Amino acid sequence: MIITSNIAKNFLSKYSNKDTKLLRNVRDGKLIKIIKGLYETNVNTPGYLLATSIYGPSYISFEYALSFYGLIPERVNVITCATFDKKKKKQFKTFFGTFTYRDIPVLAYPEEVILKEENNYSYQIASKEKALCDKLYTLKPLNNYFNLEKMLFDDLRIDREEFNKLNIEKIEKLSNLYHSTNVKLLAKYMRRNTHE
Repeated sequence: MIITSNIAKNFLSKYSNKDTKLLRNVRDGKLIKIIKGLYETNVNTPGYLLATSIYGPSYISFEYALSFYGLIPERVNVITCATFDKKKKKQFKTFFGTFTYRDIPVLAYPEEVILKEENNYSYQIASKEKALCDKLYTLKPLNNYFNLEKMLFDDLRIDREEFNKLNIEKIEKLSNLYHSTNVKLLAKYMRRNTHE
C-alpha cells in the first residue's frame, strides 16, 4: 500500500517523536521509501503500480507501454510516463525501479488513457495507439512513408502483426491533437495501407 509521510505519522500518533519512529520503520524495512514523502508497505510491489503516484498527473506510456502490449519485443526496465506542462523531463531512481516522465501536448494528454486496477492499486496507462503516438511525438520529424516504416519496424522493432491490429480511427483522432509531423504521417500511412 502506498502511504504519504502524513498518513504514516497518523499511524504513529502514540509516539512522541513521529519522525524518528518513521525513520526507524524505514530502516527496519517496515516501510520502503519511494521518494520524499511517499512510502510503500510491500517490498514486492511491481514498480508500474506506483508510477502515477510518484509524479503527476501522469500515465504510463512510450516504450514501457509498447512493451506491455507486445508491440515491441524488448522488456523495458525503465517505467516511462507521459505528463503535460512540466516543461522538462524528470527521472526518479527508486528501490522499485527507475521512472521517467516527459511532456506530451496538453490537448493529446487526456485522450486514450485507461484506468486499470490491480491488487488494490490503480494506475493509468496509454492505449496501444496512444503509446505509439506518444513515442513518435518524441522523435525527430520524418518526411516520408519509407522513413516512417524504417523507424517503426527497424528502429523501434514494432511487431507488424500487432501493428496491423491497431485502431486506425483512434490514430486519426489522435493525429489532430499533437501538431506532430510523425503522428500525422502515421495516420496517413495506416489509412493508405488499408486501401491497398
